[in-house]
Amino acid sequence: MASFQTRLNFALVFSLYLLMSSIALADDSTLSWSQLNNEQRQVLNPLASEWDTLRPWQREKMLDIARDYAKMSPAKQDLVQKRLTNWSRMTPYERENARKNHHQFQSLSPEKKVELRRKWMEYQQLPESARGKLRSESPDTYKDADLN
Repeated sequence: MASFQTRLNFALVFSLYLLMSSIALADDSTLSWSQLNNEQRQVLNPLASEWDTLRPWQREKMLDIARDYAKMSPAKQDLVQKRLTNWSRMTPYERENARKNHHQFQSLSPEKKVELRRKWMEYQQLPESARGKLRSESPDTYKDADLN
């Protein structure tokens, strides 16, 4: 009997723990900009002006990035800052297109991804005049994107 009671108590405590954990996670996505700690604000600074308008899932994703930021290499940190800055400067229309392009890219085979990255790197090595010419000739093909 004591064994059953012990298991029941454990199950109740564990359930309460899971419930409290999920509430804590949900609360993170509702934090306003002023409620973020200094480290989070420093990492996510490019999004400061729009933070309070982001959807909860977007905030969670950004908070995950901020949490992992200190563990990143300096090169990765620079890339994150570049991407956050670029994202913050996009219009909602541009962001939606970026999401669609990202989903399309992720659905490609690994071989096709490698090929597209190779072509992008070749494009990046061209002088600006040649890139401008290609963009004007085929605007749908040559978009400024970050395929790293």
